[in-house]
Amino acid sequence: MRRMLLAALATCATVAAGAALAQEGPPPGMRMPAPEDIFKRWDTNSDGVVDKAEWTAAGRPEDRFAMIDVSKDGKVTLDELKGAFEKMRQRRMQQGDGPPPGPPPEGPMPQN
Repeated sequence: MRRMLLAALATCATVAAGAALAQEGPPPGMRMPAPEDIFKRWDTNSDGVVDKAEWTAAGRPEDRFAMIDVSKDGKVTLDELKGAFEKMRQRRMQQGDGPPPGPPPEGPMPQN
């Protein structure tokens, strides 16, 4: 009986701790990186834009490039990337999901 009670209390404590963490948001290491940081990683030749070759080399799906390249000039600027992040944030807020907890949904951040 005592073991069952301890197991039940341990389970409740674990659930309560998980709920508390979920309300506070993800740990700092799990937050979405700033668009500036992502852009700097992807702009490997430091010319101030990310072209399609840099985009795919960073592991981004080729078809998503056109969604971010609002001006359709074959280059993604920091402002275009920030705009895409803002649209994603707005969509998540409307869905009630809150801000994204990790990297952009198209995949993990490239490792340098």
